[in-house]
Amino acid sequence: MDSNSVCARDKLLHIDIHIDENEPQRGILDLLSRLRPHWKAQDIQMKTFTEGITNQLLGCYVGSLQEPGCVLVRLYGRMTELYVNRDREVEMFQVFHTHSCGPEIYCSFQNGICYEFVRGTVLDDELLRQPSIYRLIAAEMGRIHSIQPKCGQPVEPLLWTKMSHFLKLVQNDINSSPVEQRSVSLQELPSFETLSVEIESLKRHLSKIDSPTVLCHNDLLTKNIIYNHKEGMVKFIDYEYADYNYQAFDIGNHFNEFAGVNDVDYSLYPSRELQRDWLTAYLESYKHSTGREVTVTEAEVSQLYIQVCKFSLASNFFWGLWAILQSRYSSIDFDFQRYAMARLNYYFEKKEEYFALKMS
Repeated sequence: MDSNSVCARDKLLHIDIHIDENEPQRGILDLLSRLRPHWKAQDIQMKTFTEGITNQLLGCYVGSLQEPGCVLVRLYGRMTELYVNRDREVEMFQVFHTHSCGPEIYCSFQNGICYEFVRGTVLDDELLRQPSIYRLIAAEMGRIHSIQPKCGQPVEPLLWTKMSHFLKLVQNDINSSPVEQRSVSLQELPSFETLSVEIESLKRHLSKIDSPTVLCHNDLLTKNIIYNHKEGMVKFIDYEYADYNYQAFDIGNHFNEFAGVNDVDYSLYPSRELQRDWLTAYLESYKHSTGREVTVTEAEVSQLYIQVCKFSLASNFFWGLWAILQSRYSSIDFDFQRYAMARLNYYFEKKEEYFALKMS
């Protein structure tokens, strides 16, 4: 795939308004009067999408949602600026779009962004398991992982920096709230000391594994995948966590998402056979996109499978920390503490088994 700089950010239109998250309609109409001046206010329809658990998302259109020109307005969740780098997110939007892997971003405003609506349907957990569809997802991830940086500087994986940042925020939160004010369920979570020890243990183990640093989505749950049945393709949306990271993290993170979000159920984790088939489709695409011989050997699939198992641990730990923070700050109606427990419990359950896997 042609390389394109991920360092230079194109100048993006910024509209200096703040939209009230409790009553967004008036602010959105104000925004659209500048972004889509030919739209008449009385003709504009809005649809609220409820899939996300971080931000509010509204589709704005005249006529039909599936017609070109529809605008998505995303209002950032409360306090998300603590752990999401919004400038980097915009940069990633532009990179994905430049490589035909994502929608166009139209503008930013004080507490959100507007971007192009990707036509198709949001994937569900059933479709995720269909071979014809999961192979499309694997191939699309292979294409994205092949996008090269062009800054001349070596790129660092995001994982450890981001995880340390999350941990520091968790520590600050613990220090700032008196023990008696902490809810019972929060006290059931691992202590700050335990979390610190685990990060060091993960880092020691995973740093020995030679997983390439590539451009990753880093948050590929079903709701961030749009399937266009007519065109037989998938597109990934939402780049809040997109950045350079370990190849095996992005894949392991996606496999963890098979367990779902609202009711996390790890019996739905993909079988070894499904993973190997997925990884074969991924490697074919990744090799093709990086201009290499496309033949994929059993040994290559086996090696990547083990790397992915190991990095899936880091993914569970990462989102466990994230959910602890969300339980503190988010105004969205979702049981983040329960989610944190589900992710961290599975991490502890699988840690010894996955650490014991030997790289060939």
